[in-house]
Amino acid sequence: MKVSYLMKIRNRLFSSQYYLPLFIFGVSSLFFGCSQYSTSGLSVGYHNLTAKYNAYVIARDKMKEADIALKKNRKENYNQLLPILNPLDSMEAKSVDALLQDVIKKGSLIPDRHQNSRWVDNALVLIGRARLYKGQFTDGIETLRYVNAKGKDDDDKHEGLIWLMRAYVETKDYNSALSVAEHLRSLPLNEDNTRNFYLVKAYLHQQKQEYPLALGILEETFPLLSKNEETARIHYSAAQMYDMIDKPVAANVHYKAVSKNRPSYDLEFFAKMNSLQNEALTDTKISTEDGFKKILNDRKNSDLIDRLYYSMGVIEIRKKNYKKGLAFFGKSVRETTINTSQVPYTYLEMAKVYYDKLQNYELAKAYFDSALVLLPVSSPQRQKVAERKDVLDDFVKQITTIRTEDSLQRLSQMNPATLDRYLDKVIDDEIAEYKRKLKEAERLVSQAQSLSANAANFDGNPADRFPLYDLTMVNNGRVEFRQKWGNRQLEDDWRRSAKIASLLSPSDNNITAVSSAQGTGTNIQMMGDDLAKLTKDSPEWKAKKDALYRNIPLKKQELDASNQRMEDAYYKLGKIYKFNLEEPENAIKTFETTLSRFPNTNYKPEIYYLLFLTSVKNNQLWKEKLLAEFPNSSYTRLLSKNGGITVAASGNIELEALKDYEKILMLYQAGNYSEAFAQLEMAMVTYSGSKIEDKYALLRIYLLGKLQGKEAYLKALNSFTKDYPTSALLPRVREVLESQQSTSSKKNG
Repeated sequence: MKVSYLMKIRNRLFSSQYYLPLFIFGVSSLFFGCSQYSTSGLSVGYHNLTAKYNAYVIARDKMKEADIALKKNRKENYNQLLPILNPLDSMEAKSVDALLQDVIKKGSLIPDRHQNSRWVDNALVLIGRARLYKGQFTDGIETLRYVNAKGKDDDDKHEGLIWLMRAYVETKDYNSALSVAEHLRSLPLNEDNTRNFYLVKAYLHQQKQEYPLALGILEETFPLLSKNEETARIHYSAAQMYDMIDKPVAANVHYKAVSKNRPSYDLEFFAKMNSLQNEALTDTKISTEDGFKKILNDRKNSDLIDRLYYSMGVIEIRKKNYKKGLAFFGKSVRETTINTSQVPYTYLEMAKVYYDKLQNYELAKAYFDSALVLLPVSSPQRQKVAERKDVLDDFVKQITTIRTEDSLQRLSQMNPATLDRYLDKVIDDEIAEYKRKLKEAERLVSQAQSLSANAANFDGNPADRFPLYDLTMVNNGRVEFRQKWGNRQLEDDWRRSAKIASLLSPSDNNITAVSSAQGTGTNIQMMGDDLAKLTKDSPEWKAKKDALYRNIPLKKQELDASNQRMEDAYYKLGKIYKFNLEEPENAIKTFETTLSRFPNTNYKPEIYYLLFLTSVKNNQLWKEKLLAEFPNSSYTRLLSKNGGITVAASGNIELEALKDYEKILMLYQAGNYSEAFAQLEMAMVTYSGSKIEDKYALLRIYLLGKLQGKEAYLKALNSFTKDYPTSALLPRVREVLESQQSTSSKKNG
């Protein structure tokens, strides 16, 4: 009876009349109870679980995978200051674009489908990071700002603010980054966020070149860092900054800490090199060769020999042993193998020694040229090298003109018979030099053929054979070389030979002068067999000698033209010394030489004025000469500010300021930026306080943009708004600034 009764109840419950309503009720309860808008425990638990494992964990792991891939692909340049945090480079991020897209796709599911879960803020931070990696800074910044405004979890909001601060640093919006930093300082950060905040803050000050501040923050950060390669890298960066502020002992503490934090082999190697440099600097008893002997003999360092010699050169330069240091730099270049990344920095150091220490500007120019050709486009030193190279190009041009014209004029003073014999000797020497190089080339070819024959029985893999053993490979290399560099003569330092021939050639400057002038006029150029077969008194010999004669100023008109070229060169050289190289003593010497050699020069009033500005001991003498000889000159009137002359005596100062401004503006419009800048710097001192001082300042900004690039241009524009707050030109400056910021935002977007 009981069984039968229960069966009836079951059948009635599961009949269509009762089952369908129960089924609908159950499904509805489940659906509405798990809505993303519901706050019920069942709904929140469901969305927390689904959001975490179906979206957030996947997005987080994809981001980690992208970070690992970027770290693996990144090539560090240990010759440059390592940034504390690796800059976000959208070009590098293209290699992980698919992973970043997955991060954004999976992360977006959470705010779209699981709004009541606890993972919304985390997902938005990941999305913001991915957009920053991709270079979409505008979208990334908006996402991170949204997290701060609408986020629920404090730790997640703090993480979002730290990445927002990082985004502002990457876009060079340092004021906004500092504002975020000030806000974060007042918040109770957890350990992870504290560590990351300190790193970003230190990175901010490093990018602003405020190295003591960056180092102070890093010293507080190191106890929070784990032992790993990234920490070793940050120690290396800290050591480099200590070196930059001339604290080698503190730098060595961090160089030695690198090896304690699981560094890569290269990172540890460069840390040891720099540490040895500092030890040799602080302890002069340590011999450079002894300090490096063990590392040089280690076969693991065979591909880093060039870097070792470079470090040895740096040590000797720091000890002021310039000749020995340059010898080590030369060895560094010669020992370079497959990896040539060290070469441009070695050339750069050699250029600095010749420029700053030895004042040998011709050689400095040659090495700056070579460094500029090889420096990576992204190198922060490239702009400064280019600027210095432009100055030295002009400098060497004037020096070469003076030497050439001086030598040619000395030749013009010879009696005809002596000059005729001398030119025969010039041609003889040229033929002998060609034959010497030809024999050297034949010897090298013979040596290569011998090596090839000796390698004929090579049983190993052909790919392992030394390339110069294989004549086919040698010929292919020769063809490739000619396609890239042209048909070069066989000579040492071929890339620089044309630029520094006068320094490396024989002692007879007259030969150099005649040879260097051969490219002018109607000179006959002979190469190869034609030159080797040239015989004395043949028509070809006579034609070549006639071409050499045409370079020598034998007639009065030619001599006058030569003197004018030399006069112009001396005048320009003096201004380069004063305004570009900032060497007042050499400027004074050059100006005085100009006056003694060319007493009737048209540049005399300007030279008097420049000597008045430059010479501390004799400025009164040059002032009196200017007043006595050129009382009505514009340079005399310029003394109104510098020499105590009244405005009435010098005329209307405002009118003079306007006239000089128009002259400088014409130079600017003609593209003569260096000359315009030199005159402008002098005029701004002279007309300080005039009504058009702001016009001078604005023209200076435009010239800075032309000579030093966009960053200097924008920095000067910002300074203008502070220095001239009442200027009528201020609206135009602000308009330009807003336009630049708008353009930058569009590019980042």
